[in-house]
Amino acid sequence: MGSQAKTHVLLVVSGGIAAYKACEVLRGLQKAGCEVRVAMTQDATRFVGEVTFEALSGHAVYTSMYDNVGDPIPHISSSEWADVALVCPATANIMAKMAHGVADDLASSTLLACGCPVLVAPAMNVRMWQNPATQANLRVLQDRGVGFVMPTEGRLACGDVGTGKLADVADIVSATLAVLGEAATPEPASVSGNPEVQPTGQDGLLELIRAAAASSGGAITIEEPVRDLVGWSFLITAGPTHEAIDPVRFIANASTGKMGYTIARRAAERGAKVTIVSGPVSLEAPEGVEVVRVTSAAQMYEAATSRFTSSVDCAICTAAVADYTPAHPADHKLKKGIERIDVIELVETRDILAALASMKDSGQVVVGFAAETNDLIAYAQAKLAKKGCDLIVANDVSRADSTFGADTSRISLVSSEGVDERETMPLPQVADAILDRVCEIMEGRA
Repeated sequence: MGSQAKTHVLLVVSGGIAAYKACEVLRGLQKAGCEVRVAMTQDATRFVGEVTFEALSGHAVYTSMYDNVGDPIPHISSSEWADVALVCPATANIMAKMAHGVADDLASSTLLACGCPVLVAPAMNVRMWQNPATQANLRVLQDRGVGFVMPTEGRLACGDVGTGKLADVADIVSATLAVLGEAATPEPASVSGNPEVQPTGQDGLLELIRAAAASSGGAITIEEPVRDLVGWSFLITAGPTHEAIDPVRFIANASTGKMGYTIARRAAERGAKVTIVSGPVSLEAPEGVEVVRVTSAAQMYEAATSRFTSSVDCAICTAAVADYTPAHPADHKLKKGIERIDVIELVETRDILAALASMKDSGQVVVGFAAETNDLIAYAQAKLAKKGCDLIVANDVSRADSTFGADTSRISLVSSEGVDERETMPLPQVADAILDRVCEIMEGRA
């Protein structure tokens, strides 16, 4: 950095799942020539231990107003030392404290005492971010001159999709450097000073954290994800289909694709190779998952059947495929009053679930969905017999907690062995329940 640039960054870490990304932010700032010290809320230490930040920063980490050897007033000394304070990740709680001048812990007291520029990188659930209280606090802080690196839209830790995801690490580092007087994009940080090891993504951050804890002589416990689907291959259909009436009008349904994308994400996190054949949705592709985008039922049929090869272990058909499509879609926009649409002739679409079930061999599993508004179990059992698949996941879409676009679902797993009714669960838990049942079917055959 330039000789006139300020180099002291106080990193304030609050208690959110994105706290682990603050490790990478710290390394990026160090790579750019900044000296970084860290203050943490007590909740933040539940996500990443203070020993990790001590090892990475080379300084003691402040978590309390008390018992700080050699520094009886750490909130004052830290705020005076800093050239910029970066709150990353910033929860709705810490933003509310900042907006209303609350100073009830070390982190909030330090921020209240800061006379330097303050930069905030929020991360929270989409509904918390959109809540009028949070938006009002945002405006208050902006009016006071607090800078923001706004959250982005994407898949959140809870499984929701929307705005609330922590901004990219590189963007947060660049914004901090810009406040310091010199914008730059740092190179990836290295582990333990080894330039040949360049951690990227969550796995890289876990490696960095382990190395930091080891180098400090401390210990940190990281819960390893279950990887019981390594070596498995899944084909998943998701979302609605759009059946064209003319180039700008179509027949569709209310499916959002949330269920299919959540199952795909969980299968990938558990180690599987996953391909989604997706109708038109506004969801971000899950990390490590191949997404084949289609529009119509015919396109989804071709994409799904062509990819259901012998190398695929399981097909899960969550897509709400249109049962009918216009027989003669127009090749131009039909003009109201000139080309009236009094009747639309429809033809049946090809049945993807039945086709995949007829193609499967003895080692493959095919799962279908039954979204119903009444007689749920009876319809699901009839569908199981008619389609020839191994499992039907039935859900009552007349329920607010189980309808299209909901973040929860109440399912029943219907197979030849009986009906397994579940209580309402968040979609990630629903996905795991389905994947666990697929594993049981496969193990039973083995």
